Amino acid sequence: MRYQISGKQIDIGEALQTHVRTELGEMVEKYAGRPTEAQVVFSRNGHEFACETVIHLSTGLTVQAKGRAHEIYAAFDSCSEKMDKQLRRYKRRLKDHHKDRAVPVELSDAGSYILAPTGEDESSEADTNPVIVAEMQAKIPSLSVGDAVMQMELAHAQVLVFRNEKHNGINVVYQRDDGNVGWIDPS
Repeated sequence: MRYQISGKQIDIGEALQTHVRTELGEMVEKYAGRPTEAQVVFSRNGHEFACETVIHLSTGLTVQAKGRAHEIYAAFDSCSEKMDKQLRRYKRRLKDHHKDRAVPVELSDAGSYILAPTGEDESSEADTNPVIVAEMQAKIPSLSVGDAVMQMELAHAQVLVFRNEKHNGINVVYQRDDGNVGWIDPS
């Protein structure tokens, strides 16, 4: 597994990096088995440390967690406990959905844009051509609907765009205001 351990305006020592590698390695080995990449970012806000961790699994799932504490090791441990709880909660679903998957999930490239809000007093031409503030690359995974819902829940996202494995079409799952999950499957 590849580790990317960094700090925002703080120095991350070798002992902390070793601790993170050991703890994450043991946890992921226990629940997932085939991780591909882990990103851990430490930051400091006043007297409090924060740890944000994202682990990409070869099954296409991404697990995220955040932790805060007054000490940097405690912040990581808090984050690690949350991630452990997520993986434990979804362990059965992970095994059931991915035990037969021999290859990693296929990812497609797509453009992702952030548009500037349009004012009502602007001309109608501005409405048809919105101003692009940022342009990025996004990855669209090829998943089943159940896997997409699980991915959305693990990532704590409101919306997930994915390529449906059954018919190779673009689909969307989203968190509804009533707490249920919606699924858009264009014909």
